[in-house]
Amino acid sequence: MKSILVVDDDQQMRAAMKEAVVRMGYQSVVAEDPVDALKKLEDISVSMIITDMKMPKMDGLSFIREARKRIGSLPILVITGYATVENAVDVMKEGVCDYLIKPFSFEDLTNTIETIMSRDSTCSKEIITSDENMKGLLQLTGSVAASDMTVLILGESGTGKEVLARYIHKASRRNKKPLVAVNCAAIPDNLLESELFGYEKGAFTGAMERKAGKFELAHGGTILLDEIGEMTSTLQAKLLRVLQEKEIDRVGGKQPVPVDVRVIATTNRDLQKEIAEGRFREDLYFRLSVFPINLPPLRERPEDIRLLAGHFAEKFSKELNKTISGFTAEASEFLKTRRWKGNIRELENAVHRAVLIARSELIGVEDFMIEVSVPQSAVNEGSIKDMEMDLISKTLETTNGNKTQAAKLLGVSVRTIRNKLNGYGKKFPAV
Repeated sequence: MKSILVVDDDQQMRAAMKEAVVRMGYQSVVAEDPVDALKKLEDISVSMIITDMKMPKMDGLSFIREARKRIGSLPILVITGYATVENAVDVMKEGVCDYLIKPFSFEDLTNTIETIMSRDSTCSKEIITSDENMKGLLQLTGSVAASDMTVLILGESGTGKEVLARYIHKASRRNKKPLVAVNCAAIPDNLLESELFGYEKGAFTGAMERKAGKFELAHGGTILLDEIGEMTSTLQAKLLRVLQEKEIDRVGGKQPVPVDVRVIATTNRDLQKEIAEGRFREDLYFRLSVFPINLPPLRERPEDIRLLAGHFAEKFSKELNKTISGFTAEASEFLKTRRWKGNIRELENAVHRAVLIARSELIGVEDFMIEVSVPQSAVNEGSIKDMEMDLISKTLETTNGNKTQAAKLLGVSVRTIRNKLNGYGKKFPAV
């Protein structure tokens, strides 16, 4: 039977939490202060700790730090009557899974315990890595996932910001409700407001009926504001009001609409620089960056390159019904030494193409074509052209001749596809 350690100097609260733990089918171990709790941790093994923050002999934050030295990444739930954004961030930085504000109901307590105990806090099933810094970052992310904190994910394009955002939602208490993603860079400025906040019938020409915006669709769940740095200053001001007041104004609406939404924002821009140059509101930045997460570029995680490449090779081999067992020694070295400016996304696309063109079970350097520069010593000019044409032909066959889809898969422009085909005198149906 799993054991849960309850630490609280209030006898009644301690007894109530013990009762809740026992009713859930766990064994309960109680301690009246942090010093007593640390002694118990020397003698017993527990699966989780529930602790108050204000206690005699040692405060809750100091206890958590000391406990971490002894028990590592064990799940911790904080109980507090003095919650602020600042102390919430402090405890989350120590890897705390969640916190409850007094007074709370029996149902709140049991639901939170169950969520924590069933959560995979390492992210290992969601994000592939062997890098120690990434593992630490993911453990921290697993802790903040359970809260309702606004999260700002920073990182270069292709580092996996959206993947991390989706993990946060999946590991949160809102995972039964929708995650609604909005790409702020892909929607024209004049449409983004109505897309986010919705509109009333007759609000503008063509508004034939009321339409709910993304915030309303995400009610009870999470909204992902992808590339928030692309948002105009006017919309930034309106978003700030939503974060402050927890209500939205539909375009053409007369009354605000309350929304219960957790916000996760991502950007590849340097928002501090954007603030300094007057393109991003500082007050919005502080609202969004309650818990900032910086995702490192792939070049700073060199040991992950071959790990991810192997994962993608296996994935695309199954999709394309090919037998690929790995990479040649030269291809492995090529993968390791390349800069991968487009990060994981570029690596994934490159491996996808390599699997498509590979003539043997081992992917070679020559299979990384088009935007990847192959040394002249590796293959001669004629074979490069042959393989290039072979890759384009196979890709067009995969997309049923659709040049736009083929260009996207190959990471080049449609014009490049057309020019290559014209150069080789090859014709495909115009799709």
